Amino acid sequence: MADNTANLPTRMAAMVLTGHGGIEKLEYHDDVPVPTPGPGEVLVQVTATAKNNTDRKAREGLYPTKDKQDVTSFAMGGEPTLTFPRIQGADIAGHVVALGEGVTPSHLGERGLLDFNLYADARRDINLTPDYYGHGADGGFAEYVALPADQFYAIPSPELSDAELAAMGMCSYQTAYHMMTAAKVSSGERVLVSGASGGVGTALIQLCRVVGAIPYAVSQPDKADALLELGAEAVIDRGDLPTFVDRVLKATGGAPIDAVMDLVGGEMTHLFIDTMIQDMKARTTYPRLSIAGASGGNVSEMMWTRIYLYQVQIFGVSHGTREEADQLMAWIRRGDLKPVLHAAFKLSELHAAERYFVNRDSNYLGKIVIVPDSQWDTHGAPFALNTSNESVRCRLKRADVTM
Repeated sequence: MADNTANLPTRMAAMVLTGHGGIEKLEYHDDVPVPTPGPGEVLVQVTATAKNNTDRKAREGLYPTKDKQDVTSFAMGGEPTLTFPRIQGADIAGHVVALGEGVTPSHLGERGLLDFNLYADARRDINLTPDYYGHGADGGFAEYVALPADQFYAIPSPELSDAELAAMGMCSYQTAYHMMTAAKVSSGERVLVSGASGGVGTALIQLCRVVGAIPYAVSQPDKADALLELGAEAVIDRGDLPTFVDRVLKATGGAPIDAVMDLVGGEMTHLFIDTMIQDMKARTTYPRLSIAGASGGNVSEMMWTRIYLYQVQIFGVSHGTREEADQLMAWIRRGDLKPVLHAAFKLSELHAAERYFVNRDSNYLGKIVIVPDSQWDTHGAPFALNTSNESVRCRLKRADVTM
């Protein structure tokens, strides 16, 4: 490692996951060794890390097995890579404070954002066995973390705070973009976005506008103003399920939905497919559905005759590719994508953040970020929860979101 550690501490505060279970498995420690960056790595002083639903799912062991009662870890590459103790937190923003061997000295001092993937190989166009920081390796719920230099992208944009930068993390934005690239969403197409008020949903709305597609958001009516301001063409209340398809078609003026970005799963997926196959003669493309979530249920029955006879294309999406990360970071640097930051919590208060995330009310929109206590006054306090009820709208206006 380069000789640039003289003023760095040897111990740090971190929230350590000690096993599968409830939030009691998250233990706050202030004596965790500061990691040493290896060859090709940088040591990042963490200023903010976004909270994602995958943190909870990994902690509780909610990934699927044939026996629905099993507790298991995400394990696409064979053996589970989540071992304990583990520091979670995938969407990391911070500043480079030390360099590993072979890293260009100009990286020292850079502020940046992590591409959260643990890639199995150097391919840039595909990612078949996805894993990520905070799961297969320690993440950002700590004061320091060692990361690959080529996956920590410098984002100097002074108009973005570190907390806002973390809210644009790749766990949401790259998942959203990969949903769109898998379904080959193109300019002018009408796209139905479920779960539109969450991190992936708000990313999808913006990304549709960036590529020229037209997003229709499925969400609660009390979030309509904020989602319209973010770029949604219309907001459709999930409401009464038997009339859902009619309400979507009313919002589009009877025009077909070209593709659905499904973050819900369960019975809603049937309605999303029904929406796309109402009038096949009016379509110009095959109906496409990308799915990257199952909050509405992990198991449902499917009439496969409806899938193959109507030629519905279904894409399962998890994570994304290096190429997609490059494009997203370029859009962030250029200001084409804007943060949707709901609130910040101190790292030592992660239990409270987890409870709030699960029981969030109708004011919730976008992302929660976790800020180390030592960084709180600078990077967290301006976005504390006690000012957040009106803050999402204010931040959207301050960011000048125009699509």
